[in-house]
Amino acid sequence: MVAFGVFLSGFVINEPAPYELFMVGLIGLWAVFGISLSRAIMPLIGLLILFNVGGLIALTQMANLDGGPLYMAVSLFLALTSIFFAVIIEADHRRLNLIFLAYVFGALATAMLGILGYFGAIPGGEMFTLYDRARGAFQDPNVFGPYLVLPALYLIHSLLTGKITAAPLKLGALLILTFAIFLSFSRAAWGLYAVSIVIMVFAMLISSQSAKFRLRIFTLALCAVLAMIGALAVALQFDAVSDLFTVRAQLVQDYDGARFGRFERHKIGFILAMEKPLGVGAVVFGTIYGEDTHNIWLKALMDYGWLGFVTYLGLMIWTLTLGFRYLLRDRPWQPFLLTTYIVFFGHILIGTVIDTDHWRHFYLLLGILWGCFALEARYQRERVRSAASSGARAAAAPARSR
Repeated sequence: MVAFGVFLSGFVINEPAPYELFMVGLIGLWAVFGISLSRAIMPLIGLLILFNVGGLIALTQMANLDGGPLYMAVSLFLALTSIFFAVIIEADHRRLNLIFLAYVFGALATAMLGILGYFGAIPGGEMFTLYDRARGAFQDPNVFGPYLVLPALYLIHSLLTGKITAAPLKLGALLILTFAIFLSFSRAAWGLYAVSIVIMVFAMLISSQSAKFRLRIFTLALCAVLAMIGALAVALQFDAVSDLFTVRAQLVQDYDGARFGRFERHKIGFILAMEKPLGVGAVVFGTIYGEDTHNIWLKALMDYGWLGFVTYLGLMIWTLTLGFRYLLRDRPWQPFLLTTYIVFFGHILIGTVIDTDHWRHFYLLLGILWGCFALEARYQRERVRSAASSGARAAAAPARSR
């Protein structure tokens, strides 16, 4: 059921999505049979609660509550999913493999819908595109593209460290995800994907002590990159693809730098935040200025007030700090932690130009990371207890001999 829930995270065309409906039932069912909350995930729980309290306070600033309560209900639900994934991962680290496999299959399914829809290869394929961009089973190409990055990065990691016999199948899946990321024409997704690959390969090179393994990583990474470049070169042979790529490859679009464009609205919004410490309420900013914030930090200030902004910032810093500390430790869950941490870090960076507040997979990433932190905390506790027990037995042995 957990695997099916993760799989459904790739299908969010309408709200409430099947993911919400299924996960509400799954979390409720799990709660009936017992969920154990450890001290290690209490910071996550506390900060998510404060963040949403800020949002509820911001609702009091709305003259018209239309849409606000529903938005906050979704925020609370997504926070609950993070806590849920952290709890079940801490209980059994083997669930990480299940979660990632389900994520890969969900990503492949929605990626194929985006690709086939983009080329009109299936009936009704236009519902899987938006503004001549692939969006898969998502509302927005700018969510579709970043959603695919973690499973793609996981496949690259598996290619570099797994058996060569399984490489063709993994490479085929990787090419599908890469092609779909490209067809999303999301500059944030392109940058996130490229930077994530570079950081991961670098981290794997510096963490390995074997020259042979480093050579393997470098060689396979180079082959994977060449294969992806070849696939993209084929895609650019289509006029519609190459024309849109030329436009989207520009760093600053017209709607970014124009008067009252994205960057201008950011400046206006941060000034407004100085006057509205409690925020303006959920989705109000867009009704005032015609467009949403497209900036997660401004979104936090506007929809959750200063309380929400400070707690969100604290949660991001805390997560990045713990993750960096544990990143290269040799643990069974290290590959999952490494790939998730890199993509999570990238999501924080792209949050300056995209609003990631209600991205289902972002909260999944957060839950995976805190589940790994809890696993590490338990590992350290057991290590200390084992050392203390060994010391006690060693001290008792001479006493018995005397």
